[in-house]
Amino acid sequence: MKILLIHQNFPGQYKHLAPALVKQGHEVVALTCKVKEPQIWQGVRIVPYKIQGQSTPNVHPWLADFETKLVRATSCYRGAKGLKQQGFEPDVICAHHGWGESLFLKDVWPDARLGLYCELYHLTAHPFLNFDPEFPSKSPEADILRIRMKNMNNRLHEEIMDAGLSPTRFQASTFPDHWQNRITVAHDGVDTELVRPNAGASLQIGDLTLTRDDEVITFINRNLEPYRGYHIFMRALPAILKERPNAHVVILGGDETSYGAKPPKGQTWKQIFIDEVRGRIPTPHWNRVHFLGRVPYDRFLAMMQISTAHVYLTYPFVLSWSLLEAMSAGCAILASDTAPVKEVMTEGENGLMVDFFDTEALVERLGTLLDDADLRKRLGETAREFVRGKYDLAGVCLPQHLEWVAGLETLAPRPIMD
Repeated sequence: MKILLIHQNFPGQYKHLAPALVKQGHEVVALTCKVKEPQIWQGVRIVPYKIQGQSTPNVHPWLADFETKLVRATSCYRGAKGLKQQGFEPDVICAHHGWGESLFLKDVWPDARLGLYCELYHLTAHPFLNFDPEFPSKSPEADILRIRMKNMNNRLHEEIMDAGLSPTRFQASTFPDHWQNRITVAHDGVDTELVRPNAGASLQIGDLTLTRDDEVITFINRNLEPYRGYHIFMRALPAILKERPNAHVVILGGDETSYGAKPPKGQTWKQIFIDEVRGRIPTPHWNRVHFLGRVPYDRFLAMMQISTAHVYLTYPFVLSWSLLEAMSAGCAILASDTAPVKEVMTEGENGLMVDFFDTEALVERLGTLLDDADLRKRLGETAREFVRGKYDLAGVCLPQHLEWVAGLETLAPRPIMD
C-alpha cells in the first residue's frame, strides 16, 4: 500500500505509526512544511512543501484563523500536485487536519481514502465555553458565533473524511453525531517499558539532588496557564508549603500560551500568578519551589519517577499525555474531576480526584496522599497497570492504529462535494 502522511510538525502523532507502516512493507511518504530539504527518516520519505501566502492585514478576526488554515491548505495542495507529477498515487492519506493542510488533497487524489486525526471539535455549551468563571467570555453571544466559525475547517474536512481517529472517547464525543460513526477511538499510546517506576531515579536542580527519599510534589503544563489549572495550583501553594515543611515542589512548563486567552500584553500567566501568591510565601518556603521550564524527555521522566505526589488539573479539554505518562511511571496522582480525566481515572482506585476550583480540598487531599505511603503505593501500582492494559504503545495502541490504517484501504472513497 502507498501511504501519504500529512502533519505540519511531522512526525507528530505519527512518530510510532510511520516507522511501523514501513516495517509492514508499505511505501510511506510524509508531506510537511517542517523541513526544507527532502530526507529519509526511519524508512519514510519526507517531502517538504513551502508555505506560500500570508494573512490579510485587518481581516475580520473571526476569519483570521481560517485564512491561516487556507494558506496552509493551498500550499500543501501545491506540494501534493508536485508529488503527483512525480508519479506518486497514494492509496491512503492520513492527516492531522487541525492546521488545514489536507483540505484539498482529494482534489489531487480523488480515489485515495482520507483518514483524519480528529483531535477536537469546538463546542459552545457549558462547560466547554465559560467553564472558568474567573475568565468569562467578553461577549458570550458573539463567542458562540466565533466558535462556529472556528469549526469551519472541521466541517469542510468532514465532507471528505473517509474515517477518523480520536485518542480519547471524550475528544471523539465533541464531534457531531454524524461524524462519530466514522471515528475510531485509539490513543497514541505510552511506551510503558520506557515510562516505568525507577527507585534509583534522581533529579538534579542546581546543587540540589532530589530522589525517592525526598517529599516531592510535581506539576506539569506544556505552558503554565489557566486551561491546565496553573492558577489553581499556585493559589494552593502557600498552604501546601506551610503544611509540608520538608516538601519540594517541582513545576515544569513554558511561559507561552497553548490554549485559551493570552495574558495581558507584556505579561505571562506564569508570572501573574507568582506575583499573586509570592507575598504569602516566606522566602525559605519559596526556596523549595523549583520552576524548570521545558526540559528534555529524560529529565521529565526522572521528575515523574521521583514524584511523591503528582497534581494534574485541566479544563474539559484534550487530555494531556503527561497524565498517562505519570500513571505509567507509577505516580500517586491527585487530579481534577473533569470529564477528560474521568475517562482514565477512578476516584480511590488509580488516583484521587478533587473539584477543579476547590483549592482547600486540593491542599487537604494532597496532604492525605503525602501522609499515606500505603495509599500512594496502591494508587500508583493500579494506575500503572491500568495504562499497561489500555494504553500500552506496543501491545495495544500501535496495533489499533495499524488496523485502522488497513481498514482505510477497504473503504469506498467519499467524493468531493461542490
